[in-house]
Amino acid sequence: MSIKLPGLASGLDSAALVDQLMRVEAVPQQLLIQQVNTTNAFTDALRELNSRTAALAETATAASGATAMQHHKVLSSSDTVTAVATHQASPGSLSFTVEQTAIRHAVVTDPMTEWDSSSFQIISADGTTTDIVAASTSLDDIVAAINGSESGVTAAKIAVGEGSYRLQLSAAETGADGVFSLAGTQSGSTVTSQGQDAVVELWAGTGAQTRITSSTNTFTDLLPGVDVTVSAASTAPVTLTVEQDTEASTAEAKKLISDVQNVLGFIARQSEVNVDGDEVSASVLTGDSTVRMARSRITDAVIMPVGGESLSKIGIEISRTGEITFDEEKFAAALEEDPQGTQDLFAAMATRVADVATGLSDRYDGDLTRKITGQETTIRRLEDQVLQWDTRLAARRATLERTYAALEVQMQALNSQMEYLTSQLASLPQPPRANNN
Repeated sequence: MSIKLPGLASGLDSAALVDQLMRVEAVPQQLLIQQVNTTNAFTDALRELNSRTAALAETATAASGATAMQHHKVLSSSDTVTAVATHQASPGSLSFTVEQTAIRHAVVTDPMTEWDSSSFQIISADGTTTDIVAASTSLDDIVAAINGSESGVTAAKIAVGEGSYRLQLSAAETGADGVFSLAGTQSGSTVTSQGQDAVVELWAGTGAQTRITSSTNTFTDLLPGVDVTVSAASTAPVTLTVEQDTEASTAEAKKLISDVQNVLGFIARQSEVNVDGDEVSASVLTGDSTVRMARSRITDAVIMPVGGESLSKIGIEISRTGEITFDEEKFAAALEEDPQGTQDLFAAMATRVADVATGLSDRYDGDLTRKITGQETTIRRLEDQVLQWDTRLAARRATLERTYAALEVQMQALNSQMEYLTSQLASLPQPPRANNN
């Protein structure tokens, strides 16, 4: 531990002098710290770019699928019938009547205070028997036993006054297959809801008349790729019309172009050169070759012709300023005029974008990923050098403090000698003064 004697003999502020000298000594370390900060900012920007590019890869991969642009909507002539179209749907129409809707089978017991037996059976519509064995005849135990069984029936205890209760037993699923009965008990019950399937009738009154049933109120693939849900019976025919959903397909295309614009816009903002009077400053990604390459490859993937056809025919173009633009009306019009051709052209472009974006952002071997890994290695090396400078500067400060402390001690010794000599000289006899008289 060094001894600090600031100004004891010399009158100098040696501590301040050491601090000033150390600031000079620390200049290389400060430059390293500045380099660490700059590299960190650059790496953070690369990570953000990589994240956006990875999101673009996901969107482009989805948009490149064979059915990505095949969106359809279903129009119904009745509010009691709704439908959802999948990618497998195709334009067309169908009329039918709803004979009945699916109902859940339900039974309510007579009023009681307890069950008449701790064991009984529930018999399903197909004859399957499930034994119910309760801990006691208490209604709570009966409810627990039914709900814990695999009978497909649920139970609830309902208070009906004067200390009495009814048990409401309901099938877990709607439809005729949910119908059940009780055996092994004398407890009376009433069917409050007869389980039944939903039924629709096609081509009524013709030789092709057909009844279709469903245990639920949803008919899957009544039309190819169309799920139909009914909520009420109807005597008048209900007509479903399946049409191409140009608006949804356009929105799908717009999402991909928006993600492209997101990536290219980020690169543009982080690479711009700022001019303020005579001062010119670069942004964090300005001039980086990997970033320039990424921008070029993504742009080319979007705007290059597909099989000799320009993407401008479906509304995808590049502006004079280098920005990718998307004309929704032009794309929708192209989709209406040539659905398959437009879908094929867009899918080919999306495939190119997916390949490029994946190649850039792949978590193991992407170009941006490798760049980030290299920068992280550089940051660790620089941080190690900063720590080494901490040790070096601490040793240098200790040396300077010891040097100045030794200097003060020497000067103090010299001052003491000077004071001694001065006192000795002062004690010598003074020569007599000459008498001028």
